[in-house]
Amino acid sequence: MKILIVEDDLMMGAGLQAALNEAGFIAHWVTDGLVAFDLLKTASFRALVLDITLPGLDGLTLLTKLRAGANMVPVLMLTARDTTRDKVVSFESGADDFLVKTTDMEELIARLRALIRRAGFVGRITVGNLTIDTDTQAATQDGKWLSVSNREFLLLRTLMENAGQVVTRTRLEQQLFGLNRTGESNVLEVHIHNLRQKIGEDKLKTVRGVGYAMAKP
Repeated sequence: MKILIVEDDLMMGAGLQAALNEAGFIAHWVTDGLVAFDLLKTASFRALVLDITLPGLDGLTLLTKLRAGANMVPVLMLTARDTTRDKVVSFESGADDFLVKTTDMEELIARLRALIRRAGFVGRITVGNLTIDTDTQAATQDGKWLSVSNREFLLLRTLMENAGQVVTRTRLEQQLFGLNRTGESNVLEVHIHNLRQKIGEDKLKTVRGVGYAMAKP
């Protein structure tokens, strides 16, 4: 699930992105409200983690513009201040939830998942005898539970979402390691090898020089 983080504090933004990626989300991070607004015109996200104080366009104005344009993406508003006024204004502007920045990441992730569930997202994908639940990160084959790591699950989800199509190596690396960290030795191949051992060699096809594809029944 793709999540957009809009946070100008570099340490906070990096921490959020790392924690969400580790939890199995695909977290994109921008530091400017205007950049986020432009991105949301063309890209789709399951939820938005939005700071109130931002350069370019503050979080409340960005949220108001989104709702005025009928964009109902679930929004978790963040602020450094735990005040009733901030909460009231956030909810009046269209926020779905509100947290202070001192909140631990486990609670933030749990709240995000709850928002996505309430928005009606059904996170179940089935390809052949494989089924995954993108909310709980559960994977089964022929009804039997598969033990996969977070990165293996992310790879499996991406390949299942694009079953029958080639997913480039670059795209897979970016989803595993972030937009600016591609080509990390043979780490991708190791994860692909581990997945093949668990789901069957015939499930994943290597397209030399391009990437990988999941066989579609």
